[in-house]
Amino acid sequence: MTGRSQAAVAARMPGAAGLGLVAPAAAAVVPGTALADAEWTAMRLRAAPDARVAATVWWYSLSLVLVTPPLAGLLVGSPLSARLTDLSVAFTAGRPVAAVSCSSGGDLGADLRESLSAVIASVAEAGRMRERPLWAIATDSVANQLLALGRAVGDVPRATALAGEVGAAVGPPLPVPRYVDVAGARFTRRASCCLMVELPGGALCTSCPRRPPSERRRLLEVTARGM
Repeated sequence: MTGRSQAAVAARMPGAAGLGLVAPAAAAVVPGTALADAEWTAMRLRAAPDARVAATVWWYSLSLVLVTPPLAGLLVGSPLSARLTDLSVAFTAGRPVAAVSCSSGGDLGADLRESLSAVIASVAEAGRMRERPLWAIATDSVANQLLALGRAVGDVPRATALAGEVGAAVGPPLPVPRYVDVAGARFTRRASCCLMVELPGGALCTSCPRRPPSERRRLLEVTARGM
């Protein structure tokens, strides 16, 4: 798993390891192209009682990691490739924890659209579900990671302003990434539900679109006060 260009990006990003830009030394590494294999994906979900829920939760974690290198490169002005052939994903205990791009970037919108399309198709097939909910999760991952990266570098407005540009460059069926400001803090205005609530012991996320708007805002205000 090599990525000198990404190492340079990570060096400029406080908390890079926690953001998924540095692969743990003991992690299992999977080439990005494997993620577009529906059979490989189905093997990851084989023990789940509900394939749709398992696939959605899987994609929620995986998409967050997968989009991080190109978004971090965009933010710091050192483009990193979003092509699956240039990406590797690190897993710890079966959970995706980092992604590394081994090449400089090209056309971010086209490359990200191609990669997301390929992986979403495989996840949808493995989970026996429609693709559209997975695209909604992808846009939330783009929004969430740009927000996290912006917080890391201390420039949330600039980072989150890039979300609209990325969304437009990728184009439909990716929904436009959105944010909401509550009590002086910025949060992703979610387009998706990760379905973790349907896992044993699961609960609705604070920002889940399933919550009534007034309840969601009240919870976000509590979160903002604790930041």
